Amino acid sequence: MAVASYFYPALAPFAADARMSRGRLIPEPASPTRTDFHRDRDRIVHATAFRRLKHKTQVFVAPYGDHYRTRLTHTIEVAQIARSLARALGLDEDLAETCALAHDLGHTPFGHTGEDALDDVMRAFGGFDHNAQSLRIVTRLERRYATFDGLNLCWETLEGLVKHNGPLIGADGEPTERYRKRGIPEPLLEYDALHPLDLSTHASAEAQVAALADDIAYDAADIDDGLRAGLFSIDDLEEVPFLWEIVCHIRALYPNLERTRLIHELSRRVITHLVEDVISVSRERLASLNPNTADDIRMAGAPVIAFSDQVAAHDQSLKAYLFAHVYRHPTVLPVREQAASVVRDLFRALLAEPAALPLEWSQGIETLDEARRARRVADYIAGMTDRYALDTHRRLFDRTPDLR
Repeated sequence: MAVASYFYPALAPFAADARMSRGRLIPEPASPTRTDFHRDRDRIVHATAFRRLKHKTQVFVAPYGDHYRTRLTHTIEVAQIARSLARALGLDEDLAETCALAHDLGHTPFGHTGEDALDDVMRAFGGFDHNAQSLRIVTRLERRYATFDGLNLCWETLEGLVKHNGPLIGADGEPTERYRKRGIPEPLLEYDALHPLDLSTHASAEAQVAALADDIAYDAADIDDGLRAGLFSIDDLEEVPFLWEIVCHIRALYPNLERTRLIHELSRRVITHLVEDVISVSRERLASLNPNTADDIRMAGAPVIAFSDQVAAHDQSLKAYLFAHVYRHPTVLPVREQAASVVRDLFRALLAEPAALPLEWSQGIETLDEARRARRVADYIAGMTDRYALDTHRRLFDRTPDLR
């Protein structure tokens, strides 16, 4: 039975159209009640890896408190912003949301600290990249369906997951800047050889929307969490001129506003400032390009969904401030190092003694070469929540850091 026409929204001509999807690696009958992109979104939401995000660190390790962002709450915020941007630009909201929901599936416990530690210990075996890990999860590691591993997502969803930050291969045939030094991660190349994702082109406008939604959500959330954690004060934000202008405007409107409400006002006004800029600039770029198909967006040679130069500068100044005052704050750094030591300890112990892995992970591991054994151990650790990583460390070691 074909999907009823009323399930397909009216879209701009350059939007990704689920009816024109390049399909799934393993063909499946269409759903009579959902478009293919809607179906992909549902598969991600029901995935084990998605549920685990609720106990994975965003910036602060869980014991800091219950009100700071986790990977799950961050992902929900990204999805909300992506959907809003997609609607304003006439794009497929389901695909934009799907790309947003999938973008952090490959993150390790303890945020970027865990990723850096796992990449370090995996250096001799191809390294670790959370983007490549997200692809492994949705194409191999999720085991829910009777006839295939992974989630068997649409080409457009996989393209968005892999290329939301731009092409992986440049016009010269070499890896783009992000991968120039170490090469494109092997898991990405392995899958591309099986199901080509056009690594030299940009992704759809929907995937580009998800990428900027991630930036916007990060910026607003890290201001909010950093202020609530006491890592810096509202008055300290005078160092970031565009933020300080917003703070002064709020204070002029509401002179006696309590601190918690001021923080919320600041966060939401930052989101509005960035979102409205993206919509305005992207509409101008789309009008100039005048694309007639989604492939025109892919072949444009540059992102079509973007900040203005002025707001891009605002974004960079904010990120520089947050890097110094949140990610490298004196009270955060020791916890980050302790978290990294947990990941390094787990990797070395489990690689040396694979029998300590659960049966589903240890079965057949003795037949693998060292690189594949290491990759399996990395897959297992990357899937851990912060809490499970600490519990496993306590089981294997006499002393485990108290991450506070």
